[in-house]
Amino acid sequence: MRKPRDFDAELKSLEDKARDLKARKVQQLGELVISTGADALSAEELAGALIVLAEIKDAGKREAWAKRGAAFFQGRARRTASASELDVGGAQPQPGGAQPASGSAGAE
Repeated sequence: MRKPRDFDAELKSLEDKARDLKARKVQQLGELVISTGADALSAEELAGALIVLAEIKDAGKREAWAKRGAAFFQGRARRTASASELDVGGAQPQPGGAQPASGSAGAE
């Protein structure tokens, strides 16, 4: 006879994994806000901009944004790789690849 499955333990495990994934998503979104310089915006400005972006249905604009986003991530990956290749014991990179914001990068 087979051992009965412990459904409660499996559900608990799945809930723990879901909670961890949600926490990681929130952390990554925060890192993205910081790395793009959007942390210079107020919470109200950032929320308003995101609402407007989510409401736009123009496929052309969304495609252009996707290309620009992909270029941002590719450029950041190249900078991280070249910096780690050239690093000979200097300053350590910040966790998550976040770079300090230089100047004011707000939208006016």
